[in-house]
Amino acid sequence: MLATAFPDPHPAHAMPPTSLPRPAGGYAGPERRAENSRLAATLDELDYGMLLLTDGSHVVHANHIARVELDGLHPLQLVGRELRARHPHDVVALHTALQNAAQRGLRKLLTLGDSAHRACVSIVPIGSGQPAGDATTLVMLSKRQVCESLSVQGFARSHGLTPAETRVLVALCQGVPPCEVAVELGVGISTVRSQIGSIRQKTGAESIRALVRQVAVLPPLMGVLRHALAHDGPDRQPLAA
Repeated sequence: MLATAFPDPHPAHAMPPTSLPRPAGGYAGPERRAENSRLAATLDELDYGMLLLTDGSHVVHANHIARVELDGLHPLQLVGRELRARHPHDVVALHTALQNAAQRGLRKLLTLGDSAHRACVSIVPIGSGQPAGDATTLVMLSKRQVCESLSVQGFARSHGLTPAETRVLVALCQGVPPCEVAVELGVGISTVRSQIGSIRQKTGAESIRALVRQVAVLPPLMGVLRHALAHDGPDRQPLAA
């Protein structure tokens, strides 16, 4: 049945983690359940949103960042356990790509959404050649920004940056020029330049570009930092976009 686009009655962030798929008739004892639990926990540590689908569009697992990113602005939405396009003009493209992945083992990179909220989605068949109904499809969401806020926070902590320096680093990683950082933070440009100099000294970066690159290539730091940020004060929160 072709997916349709309409408001999501079940917000993605409220969606509980689901069980990972297993082959039909496969062993489902405690060892397999423990294996699935470890795999689910592993996916939650990645800072790319990932969803596993069966039957074309039925979501059997969504990792933490996917449940966060599929909000009211993302061009994809979860309606119950169905992955659907939010905009009518994306419905056919999404349906075709998911069906081609499940039935023909074809990969597809889709660009969905409108000019205000656009996102790329990679659709990848997993274990092609399985019997009809057993095929699993992986849907990977693109990042919304080059340097994820949690990764920036972890980088700042590991190099002993102050809360003020951390706010400056977050802004730089979002592409904000130093002069605009000063305006947003309500400080003088000389203060921001001094903080950038301190950040570069602590991190060993030769330039702002080199500093941003250090953060952009960091491994994901999702789990520990989710817990840490939840218990820290506003000084540790990212600069508002």
